[in-house]
Amino acid sequence: MSAYYQLLRKNPGFARLWMAQVVSLTGDWFSTIVLSTLIARYADGSGLAISLFLMARFLPPLLFGPFAGVLVDRFDRRKILIYSNVIRIVVVLGFLLANSPDRLWIIYALTIIQFTLSALFEPGQSAITPSLVYREDLVRANTLASITWSTMLALGALIGGLVAALFGAAAAIVIDALTFAVAAFILSTLNDSHKVTNPPRPQDTADEGEDGSFSEGLRYLRKNPAMVAVMLVKGGGSIGNVDLLMTVFATQIFILGTDGNLSLGIMYSAFGFGAFIGPLLLNRFHDGSVIQMRRIITVGFIFGVLGWIVIGAAWSLVIVSFALALRAMGGSANWTYSSVILQKSVPDRYLGRVFSLDLAFFQLTTVVSTVFHGLAVDVMTAQKPYQAFEQLAVVGNVATDLALIVPGNPAVRLIAYGTAVVSLLPLIGWVWVLATMQKRRDVRPVEAV
Repeated sequence: MSAYYQLLRKNPGFARLWMAQVVSLTGDWFSTIVLSTLIARYADGSGLAISLFLMARFLPPLLFGPFAGVLVDRFDRRKILIYSNVIRIVVVLGFLLANSPDRLWIIYALTIIQFTLSALFEPGQSAITPSLVYREDLVRANTLASITWSTMLALGALIGGLVAALFGAAAAIVIDALTFAVAAFILSTLNDSHKVTNPPRPQDTADEGEDGSFSEGLRYLRKNPAMVAVMLVKGGGSIGNVDLLMTVFATQIFILGTDGNLSLGIMYSAFGFGAFIGPLLLNRFHDGSVIQMRRIITVGFIFGVLGWIVIGAAWSLVIVSFALALRAMGGSANWTYSSVILQKSVPDRYLGRVFSLDLAFFQLTTVVSTVFHGLAVDVMTAQKPYQAFEQLAVVGNVATDLALIVPGNPAVRLIAYGTAVVSLLPLIGWVWVLATMQKRRDVRPVEAV
């Protein structure tokens, strides 16, 4: 970890950005655990109700994200980060009003507002990073940002589950609001002296007549199909919604703590641990070049498919947690490497728009997965289309009770296996892209940094 300590010392502006991320993410997972379990309680465990909550988180960045990218490229990115945190303080405190089933709508409404603001914050954070980090440190900086997200998920989710179980939902919500306040203060200490000077690149020279519009960003992407392929990595790795299935496992199958708060915290913690070690492990196999990172993304996709397979076969909380960690290893590594490739290859004046579209496709995939998984849980649990398989298992002495595989909800098993099959598509597509790029020699010299 000494290398990351040196990274922060060498890049003090990024160090402030990172500290703000640590604080705000810790609080985020406090409220995520609480709100997920509150909805499960108020809606009697409905998979569709949980899906609607997740959609309220994912749809705003999808709809507003492309336009948010224009704002990020036109205005002061530091101020955008500060203001989005300040406003979220008020929004998060509003969750305290959702204290009964008839006020469930408050959670949905405030979540939409909160994640509309996140649509500004996320691309702003990614776009400002290259100006705060020396180019040779970009891989390490993005790895640190990724493992920080993972660590805060692991610790924040576990602590959040404990806090909610011991002190109640209100305490966790207040803590989340306070973290946004602290993060805003840290970001306010950033100034122009923290910007670093990197050698100019040919693509950093602006063309005459550029207006910073959304359509201009689309024109840039049409001219650079290699960047479009990279922008599809995050979305391709997000097929299937682990948040929904984790909530089902925690509140209906492996119930620990009040309403499953503790078991959900454990599963989020396992997911965070996997996301932590994923890029650290795969960093050992690349030299920092874009070409090598593209190849390692293939491994990330494979980890994701394997994770879904193990989720389908899980028979205990321990196995589910292991599967979630495996799934997260691949997703975290691919998130890190795709971000670095974009930061190294895309001109600074386009970064806000490119990252907003990158995240928008991720959100689109997530929304579709969330809706499908929510409906599938409700429909398959009600109609039990797997009963014939249960009887076959008994007759064939494969298992005396399918509940040994997935206690109480075999539908989850079938959903997980189906998701594994669908997750093969982006893996196959990425392998095809790499083969095509190699064949056509479509790797630009600047990308071999």
